[in-house]
Amino acid sequence: MNDPERTMLLSVHPRFATAILAGTKTVEVRRQRVAAPPGTPVLLYATAPTMAIVGLARIASVRVASPREVWTASRTKAGISRREYDEYMSGAIQASGLSLEAPVAFQAPVPLSALRASGSFHPPQSYRYLTGEDLRKLVMAAPDGGTVLRDTLSELVRV
Repeated sequence: MNDPERTMLLSVHPRFATAILAGTKTVEVRRQRVAAPPGTPVLLYATAPTMAIVGLARIASVRVASPREVWTASRTKAGISRREYDEYMSGAIQASGLSLEAPVAFQAPVPLSALRASGSFHPPQSYRYLTGEDLRKLVMAAPDGGTVLRDTLSELVRV
């Protein structure tokens, strides 16, 4: 689970992807336990209507605790209201707050249609880890021939 070369693909609503990439949202909350070490690269998949990988960030830390404790620690950094948070966490007994750092927006997002054309690609409901082969396909699917994406990813993972 703690392979430093693993890359996480994280599905987020477009407004949250925009806020993460702008640096105004530095904590992404999840209903389940996320066990990812600091430094883990995170590719941001913006869901409909965007439907594209729009950028990346790195995990600075992960806090796993009760939903109340995660909210207390991240409320000013999560980019959502208390009401939205409570609705999302309804029924959860555990929550994770992923602190993100070093966001990079891609000039040319990688659209879902290009990702699917390069192989069988299915965006995750929440998140999943990508293999080296997944990353190679992603680079090949990039609209600019993968140059910008490859250069950005090479700082974080071996592609």
